[in-house]
Amino acid sequence: MTDNKEVFITEYIDSGKRLDLFLSEAVDFTRSRVAKLIEQGKVTINGCVPKKSGEKLGVGDVVEILLEPPKEISLEPENIDIDIVYEDESIVVVNKKRGMVVHPAGGSESGTLVNALLYHVKNLSGINGEIRPGIVHRLDKDTSGLLVVAKCDEAHLSLSRQLAERTCHRTYIALLEGNVKLDEGQIHAPIGRSRADRKKMAVVEGGRDALTDYKVVKRYGKYTLVKFFLHTGRTHQIRVHSKYINHPVVGDKAYNSNKDVLCADGQLLHAIKLEFTHPKSGEFVTFRTEIPEYFQNVLRKLGEIPEIE
Repeated sequence: MTDNKEVFITEYIDSGKRLDLFLSEAVDFTRSRVAKLIEQGKVTINGCVPKKSGEKLGVGDVVEILLEPPKEISLEPENIDIDIVYEDESIVVVNKKRGMVVHPAGGSESGTLVNALLYHVKNLSGINGEIRPGIVHRLDKDTSGLLVVAKCDEAHLSLSRQLAERTCHRTYIALLEGNVKLDEGQIHAPIGRSRADRKKMAVVEGGRDALTDYKVVKRYGKYTLVKFFLHTGRTHQIRVHSKYINHPVVGDKAYNSNKDVLCADGQLLHAIKLEFTHPKSGEFVTFRTEIPEYFQNVLRKLGEIPEIE
C-alpha cells in the first residue's frame, strides 16, 4: 500500500510560519515527528523538497506530506442516493444530507459521500489520495448542505487556493440556544484540540486562527436563528465558536449539553450557500439550497420560517 498524501495550501495567517510548526498543527503531529518526515523527503513545498524543517512559508504555498498509509479500506462505488445540485467536466456540487460521512475513516468505511460519488460521477480529482478523491473541503457528519467536489486536479488546486485566500464564500444557517443579543458580530478565536477531550475541538491558546461572522435572522424567545459566514475552515468551527459565545447549536451532541426539548434529533446546522470562482470558466458562481425539512419542522414549532437572503 502506498503512503497517504495530505495536501495543504497556506493562508494569510500562515505567512512567515515555520514549516514544521505549520504541519504539526495541520496533521496534529509533534514537531519532532514532522521534522523526521521532512528529513525523509516526505514533505514538499510547491513540489520542491525543503532544505530544513524551519523553512518559512508564504501565502498560497502548496504543502504536501506523505504519511504512513491508513488502515486498508476497500473503497467501493455504492448506489447511494445523493442530491447533485450541479455538475460539469470540472466540478460537482452536492447537497449533502445530515448523517452522511464525507469520506471513509475509522468506523465509517462505507456508506460515505465518496462511496456514492464513485458510483454517480465518472472522474474525481486524485490529489487527496484514494480515500478522499475529489474532496476539497468537508462538512461534519451531522451538518447538511452544499459541498463542492473536484473532478480533476486543476479544479482541486484552484478551489483549494480560493479557500486558502478566502475568496470562496460559505454561508451556513443554524438554530442556536438562547437569545443572541447582538444583531450581528464577529467571533475571532483560535481553535485547536480540546485539552480536556482530544476527540473534540475548543477555543485554545495557540490554536489555529479561526474567524466567523454571524447575523441574526430571527429570534424565537429562547432560540435564535443565525446565519454564519466562514472566513476560515477549522474543524467544527461554527459549533465551537457558537459554544464559545454561550449559544451552542441546537441538537449538537458534542458541544451542547442542554436537553433536546425541540426533538431536533441532531444538530440544526446547514450549509445554505456556496460561492466561488469556477476553476475553468473563471465565472463567479453562486449555489443555494433550501433549509432541510427536519430543520423547517423545528422552526414551525417555534413560529414561522423566515425568508433567508
